[in-house]
Amino acid sequence: MRPDIRNGKEDGSDALTLALMALGWTVGDDRRAERLLALTGLDADALRAGVGDPGMLGAVLGFLADHEPDLIACAQAIETTPEALIAAKEELSR
Repeated sequence: MRPDIRNGKEDGSDALTLALMALGWTVGDDRRAERLLALTGLDADALRAGVGDPGMLGAVLGFLADHEPDLIACAQAIETTPEALIAAKEELSR
């Protein structure tokens, strides 16, 4: 099982790890990656530059949260739960 920040002991690193894993999963599919760029207004350069930016990573998780089938599929693919991804989004959006 991957990092799970729901235990209340997060320091932000688990949220970042989940977000990076989710980003990798998201851009691993061309159609999904194109939809991410179109809906967020980001471009490939902004994604690369924002890899360490909690706000940008939170936006990626927000993108997934807005489309439940992708949220669930991503959670399964990276061996976590949709709830953990939502918690990571909330942590990164603070």
